[in-house]
Amino acid sequence: MAVRYPRPLRPGDRVGVTAPSSGVEMELRERLHGAVRDVQARGYEVVVGQCMDGFGHVSASGAERASELMSMLVDPTIRAVVPPWGGETAIDLIPLLDWERLREAEPTWFVGFSDISTLITPLTLLTGTATLHGSNLMETPYRAPEGLLSWLDIVAAPSGHTFTQRSPGRHRSTGFDDFAALPDVREYMLDAQGTWIRLDGGGAVEAEGRLIGGCIEMLCNLAGTRYLDVTTFARDESPEGLLVYVEAAEHDAFTICRNLHGMRLAGFFDRANAIIVGRTSAPDSSSLSQRAAVLDALGSLNLPIIADVECGHVPPYMPIVNGAHGRIVHSASRSELTQTLS
Repeated sequence: MAVRYPRPLRPGDRVGVTAPSSGVEMELRERLHGAVRDVQARGYEVVVGQCMDGFGHVSASGAERASELMSMLVDPTIRAVVPPWGGETAIDLIPLLDWERLREAEPTWFVGFSDISTLITPLTLLTGTATLHGSNLMETPYRAPEGLLSWLDIVAAPSGHTFTQRSPGRHRSTGFDDFAALPDVREYMLDAQGTWIRLDGGGAVEAEGRLIGGCIEMLCNLAGTRYLDVTTFARDESPEGLLVYVEAAEHDAFTICRNLHGMRLAGFFDRANAIIVGRTSAPDSSSLSQRAAVLDALGSLNLPIIADVECGHVPPYMPIVNGAHGRIVHSASRSELTQTLS
């Protein structure tokens, strides 16, 4: 089963918007409408689904959310599906999706991060379809800083395309913008400096492999199940090994440490050539920092661990294609990730 790349989007293509996890509150709809207009400005038709209610922690019942997501992913006229954002319990859709049908359908770009990792990472592992871990729809209006790309750039790229992203050296120190008060905000407030670090204490790194990963708090719940079987995926698609990326959203360091230990015991890192860790604002614990939590759980693997990469919940965001061939370089003079859609 070779990795299947959705065909690049062209003007006139349709983009589906549905909320497989949390919907959008009414006071945030102006931001939603603005994000939709940005996608339309690229020449795409946007189809907003019915599962968007922001009143509770999910946008609709599990059956309704699964049905709408399935219908968009297998509709040949919809070329990309982009949720407004993540949430908490997209895991309830896992047994409701028709994975065999998704494997047989023409591939469609599925874009998102946070709780959307619960869906896009299994989609790549089970069906071989490349998925895009990147900004959700509500972040789309932000201008990507120098060195990074928008998800809209990547879904329009041709098969075989190679692109390189570099650390901009700046990030946001605290919090997120209030979309209710600032629905039209387009510039990240990047008020802190910092680039990638070699967390395990080694020197310069160059490593290659197919990319796979996502949010720790979400993926840890699938570890050891068929939905997160990276060993089989690596055997079939990447005998040369993997570049595994993980990122902590909000849980304290003790919880992240336990989560990563569990993922390691379940084999999630067995075929990794290097581990990429997203920058996080999640809290340290009383005697354990977030960085120390990673080393406690993964240091025994004796792999390069590159941390503070822009693939986490701290703006800005570096889109990563699950299933793409990746090459990461980190040295005193260069920090970059190159991806090839082949």
